[in-house]
Amino acid sequence: MKIKFTKMHGLGNDFVVIDAINQAVSLNREQIRFIADRHFGIGCDQILLVEQANGDADFFYRIYNADGGEVEQCGNGARCFVRYVHDHGLTRKHQIRVETKGGLIAPVLLEDGEVRVNMGMPEFEPVNIPFIAERRALTYQLDVQGMMVRISALSMGNPHAVRVVDNLESAPVCSEGALIEAHPRFPKRVNVGYMQVMDRHHIRLRVFERGAGETLACGTGACAAVVAGIQQNFIETPVLVSTRGGNLTISWAGEHTPVFMTGPAVVVFEGEINL
Repeated sequence: MKIKFTKMHGLGNDFVVIDAINQAVSLNREQIRFIADRHFGIGCDQILLVEQANGDADFFYRIYNADGGEVEQCGNGARCFVRYVHDHGLTRKHQIRVETKGGLIAPVLLEDGEVRVNMGMPEFEPVNIPFIAERRALTYQLDVQGMMVRISALSMGNPHAVRVVDNLESAPVCSEGALIEAHPRFPKRVNVGYMQVMDRHHIRLRVFERGAGETLACGTGACAAVVAGIQQNFIETPVLVSTRGGNLTISWAGEHTPVFMTGPAVVVFEGEINL
């Protein structure tokens, strides 16, 4: 089976984007892991499939992590998605409506080439994240191998735990992040963000993503961190989020309103892989 693909990235969070409308695509977990392998395959954090919408949206957007697992949402991928469908002539619209497993999103391709995405409203009820807790709270104490750590828990279409740290460089992103990702209080695992507040409109962020490990950037992670920071009155909208891969701008007007994310989407190369 030969598949045409495009390699893209959003702030170094990299993707293999595949048109599953104009070519027959059926990938099993082993094939997904092969494509994502940086030594034997193409190499990526996530694989994105462009599919026909089931409802009245323009497209359906399917996301697979490097470990082969399917996930609900990916913010950096959403920006690459709209750039891809526009560049490949699948739509002439600069604003599209896209179905995902985590809900409907509405990315807009701006005149300067950046992409603005309405990421929808954050979800805080533990049962809907999902997160095991007796009731909703601003922050939670989490037992991580005998050490109590404080987190915020919310969903941006996918589950996030956010930790506020004093020094991002020394934060235990990979060691502690891996333990929180698989913590039993998160039944579907969780993306773990480490946020350092620089000023009222600027944070730095590192994220340990489900099924991928630490990535250079995470769009939904940036949204989750800003929401958590605003709720705790550390920051106020709009917020510049500095990741290792570059900067995103996140805006959120408060509860019961959507989160808006603006940032770049870059094409690296196109090719064909024989599976």
